[in-house]
Amino acid sequence: MRRSIPVAATLGMALALAACSSSTGTTTESPSADATTETPALTGTLTMWVDETRIDVMKPIVEQFKADTGVQVDLVQKVSGDIRTDFVAQVPTGEGPDVIIGAHDWTGEFVTNGVVAPVELGDKADGFSPAAISAFAYDGKQYGVPYAIENIALVRNNALLSETPAASFDELVTQAQTAGTEFSVIIQQGDAGDAYHLYPLQTSFGAPVFEQNDDGSYTSELGLGGDAGTAYAAYLAKLGQEKVLDAAIDGEKAKQAFLDGQAPYIVTGPWNTTAFTEAGMDISVLPIPSAGGELAQPFVGVQGAFISAKTENAVLANEFVVNYLTTEPVQTQLYELGGRAPALTAAADKVDDPILQGFNEAGATGAPMPSIPEMGSVWSFWGTTEVQIIDGQASDPAAAWTTMVDNIQGAING
Repeated sequence: MRRSIPVAATLGMALALAACSSSTGTTTESPSADATTETPALTGTLTMWVDETRIDVMKPIVEQFKADTGVQVDLVQKVSGDIRTDFVAQVPTGEGPDVIIGAHDWTGEFVTNGVVAPVELGDKADGFSPAAISAFAYDGKQYGVPYAIENIALVRNNALLSETPAASFDELVTQAQTAGTEFSVIIQQGDAGDAYHLYPLQTSFGAPVFEQNDDGSYTSELGLGGDAGTAYAAYLAKLGQEKVLDAAIDGEKAKQAFLDGQAPYIVTGPWNTTAFTEAGMDISVLPIPSAGGELAQPFVGVQGAFISAKTENAVLANEFVVNYLTTEPVQTQLYELGGRAPALTAAADKVDDPILQGFNEAGATGAPMPSIPEMGSVWSFWGTTEVQIIDGQASDPAAAWTTMVDNIQGAING
């Protein structure tokens, strides 16, 4: 069971924001006849990396920032699977961006590799959800500015089913099959797997990815092994054999199949529900039922912006990340464009949306995504093994799962 997690808005030390000699990070003054000066005007260009799931959300934000400040923000779209590793590799060479948009669980890896700068939020921190602030805190400093909180949940097409969801995942599958659709409950996977979308089922077997301290913080001790882990592996094999899970169904195929009415249920996040409602679908957002008898806990993630440790435009980056993204109008617009709950309390309090409320309820007992550096060693082994089990490539699911745990531990140990 997840422990109660107290959170503290731990603030980082101040980011040194001295303007560099680069022409893209300068300020200008307008002298007047009486020798007084006007407020310095920002000029220059920032480069920001965004993946394919966020770029359309960020386009109007940076356009408005340019209109308000005169500062150009060049958006560079990066593949979601590559953006984090490319950032870690390119920042030390001076080829990376000034700003990157990403998830809070990247924080530990970014800090240990020295690729992000701490930020100083000051009084602005008080306006955010404490969980959102603490998500980007590491070793006593603040390294990111949050803008959205998110988690996955069970989304139902009410035109296909309207009954109260079953108490267990197996019962839910049986209930869904009465709709007579091609799929019962869609959970996206793809060639590399998708452990994130399967995690609620895994935690319901009592196999969290990492163990937690009494205060809820994560340790580096893996928790997904042992009998609980192998029981979950056997269950994955069962869902694969029963064709409930299909490794060939990636994110886009899952979304389209649900849009096409091919399943009454899908496990997904708020980033897809906008498309569903725009298509005229009547949907409900519900908690994911347990498969293994314990609480099904989705990962709770926080989206935000990091500033590169090697930026030559620290003043401009700070203006955009710390002073602009933290405002209520921008946080509200990010919610309206992306469908994720605002991290800023003033913006979140004004949201009156049953769909978003459903996600909030489903995530109320969720597990925060670990931001420890060891998390970076987990994903590839985890997803690949789950796909092999689902596809039947692993003749012994328990052995495959145990080997996966050993491989992850080896990667952590270096």
